[in-house]
Amino acid sequence: MAEPKHGAPTIGDVAKLAGVSRAVASRALSSEKRPVSADKRERVLEAAERLGFKPNLLAQSLTTKTVNLVAVVVNHIHDLSDLDLFDLLLDRIQSIGKQVILIRVGSVERVEEFLRQGVAYHVDAALVFSDFADAATVRRLFRSDLVVMLNGRHDGLSPAVIPDEAVGINQAVADAAGKGVKSAGLVTGRSSSLVEQARVEHYRKAFAQHGIELVRVVQGDYSYESGHEAAATLTGWDSPDAVFCTSDAMAMGILDVCRADFPHNRPRKFRLYGFDNLSLTDFDAYPIASIGYDKAAYVEHIVQFLIEPAAFKPGQDPIRVPTRFVPRLTA
Repeated sequence: MAEPKHGAPTIGDVAKLAGVSRAVASRALSSEKRPVSADKRERVLEAAERLGFKPNLLAQSLTTKTVNLVAVVVNHIHDLSDLDLFDLLLDRIQSIGKQVILIRVGSVERVEEFLRQGVAYHVDAALVFSDFADAATVRRLFRSDLVVMLNGRHDGLSPAVIPDEAVGINQAVADAAGKGVKSAGLVTGRSSSLVEQARVEHYRKAFAQHGIELVRVVQGDYSYESGHEAAATLTGWDSPDAVFCTSDAMAMGILDVCRADFPHNRPRKFRLYGFDNLSLTDFDAYPIASIGYDKAAYVEHIVQFLIEPAAFKPGQDPIRVPTRFVPRLTA
């Protein structure tokens, strides 16, 4: 059949060249899984490529009531743990035919600013990592009920996925106690975070349970720089037997300041524990004992809410992904 010679190709042109109906051509080119035989799909895809046809996503959205966009709301992306997680998350979201809008919210005021200015993005769902936003606010902002809360500020009307941090923390503290640790320092993240507040409380309970005295608490912000600064107050002549950090990045900062205290990466003066189980901790430069969870499983729980939003029932408990202690040389 002859190819159209004038104007941008249409779905009708593709259907005609492939020898199928417009409905079949539309199903074959949809990013969603829709019924069409393999032979017809291949013919449609070949015809679309031949014609240089690009689907009109806006027109599709008017038909399907979806735009295949997912908002990911974050405070910022500078923590090393963000890189490990978000690359995996974005890849999985794209694998189901959706794309991501990344929204950086640096403060509570920014959330309210979005609302005051009436800035609302038309998205199919929002994934909320920022601890500056609660579930009700995000639902209002995006005018959507499909809001997956990942920051501890969930309610009964939105699904939530959170790591079960108590298990891994208790395992790490038990490891230290088993090696004779009697005193500990703790380097924490931002105190306003509900997730961080719960994490610190888990450490306090584990220390009490295993007979370790918490002698020093230093405020950090999860970053390498804050760990680097914290080292000065934790590693003097009166340093505790072990230092626990609520992020691996902070533990890396301490390790770099105190390399002399870790010959061949083994502790001579105090033991060092991180949190997040970053991919970097599997390499020789930063073999930090850490606490982590299966990020692929975590991402899969999130994506399942995007695939089957009706699976969530109001009042449903958050999905908890178990954590575990990962021993390495610094402990």
